[in-house]
Amino acid sequence: MKNLATLGNELYSGKTSIPFIAKRRIWYTVAAIIVIASAALLGTVGLNPGIDFKGGSEVTITGLAAPAEGPANTVLSDQGRSAGSTVTKLGSSSVRVQTTALDKADLDALSSGLASAYGVDAGSVSSTTIGPTWSSDVTNKAARGLLLFFLLIGGLIWIYFRTWKMAVAALLALAHDIIITIGIYALTGFEVTPATIIGVLTILGYSLYDTVVVFDKIRENTASFTAQTRSTYAELANLAVNQTFIRSVNTSIVGVLPVASLLFVGAFIMGAGTLRDIALTLFIGMIAGTLSSIFLATPLLVDLRRREKGVREQAERVEQARRARIDAAGDDEDAVEAILAAPKASPLTPGHHLGHAAQPKRRKKRP
Repeated sequence: MKNLATLGNELYSGKTSIPFIAKRRIWYTVAAIIVIASAALLGTVGLNPGIDFKGGSEVTITGLAAPAEGPANTVLSDQGRSAGSTVTKLGSSSVRVQTTALDKADLDALSSGLASAYGVDAGSVSSTTIGPTWSSDVTNKAARGLLLFFLLIGGLIWIYFRTWKMAVAALLALAHDIIITIGIYALTGFEVTPATIIGVLTILGYSLYDTVVVFDKIRENTASFTAQTRSTYAELANLAVNQTFIRSVNTSIVGVLPVASLLFVGAFIMGAGTLRDIALTLFIGMIAGTLSSIFLATPLLVDLRRREKGVREQAERVEQARRARIDAAGDDEDAVEAILAAPKASPLTPGHHLGHAAQPKRRKKRP
């Protein structure tokens, strides 16, 4: 069995090639099924918005030696507030109670009842009420933040790569990541809080970084692809994904492991609610972002460019050149087999990365 270093070298040189582009219909089908399932969960189960988004009252009891949800549930039941209320343990010494918006008298009565139930003084109980206007403002700002992020990122990719098709492919991959994250949140019933929005913006940046690295390699590989008849645009793009595949996997593992620790240890064992909100979003998004940058972004870009006249004509010339080489080999089966077994695409200069030099040069305006 090949070690990771050997596999990485073979993927980079083109000796071994994973058919990411050739199998794109499979990736599209899997992505479509997941997206449809996530949309169905969103429409049926729905999200569980936190108090910051839906409004309501919150009471927090601190300084508890053994926090438990039972006393709070009993107080809520006695006061007839069980419906629409939630009780959550926070860390190792606090309990949080969230309920529908209460007026001052009712909120004071709830706070007093909770203090008595847990045997603490009034100073250990804090309460607050978030009104519908404030929660609506938070929701609108979160939506505007996501929209602005998409517009700015789309514009920056368009400017950097000088093509709107890369921007569209990258944004479609990002949309895929968001929909999957929303679907899992609907499935698990986790609260959507401002920390969740912060996590979503973080994973979008992570996913975008991975996609830009792949696109940068595609630009390098296809800088002068029309001047040769060895590889098509799709094959050179597939080579770029293979060349960055090991890097993407390693980066994802390095990023996901600490997030998994944060999620399972910090959230579920220690019971830190805010850590759970951020960690779950990062855990889902990092995995989805890595997969979308590998299996969706580049195939989408290839499909967007496939119908271009230059790309189509160059692909036809490549096919003709390959047929000519096979015809020239005649009845020499070994030569024909060697032609068929040769890599479809390989680096123009092995081991050399063009980096910023691959950036298309602006044409000087004539005086």
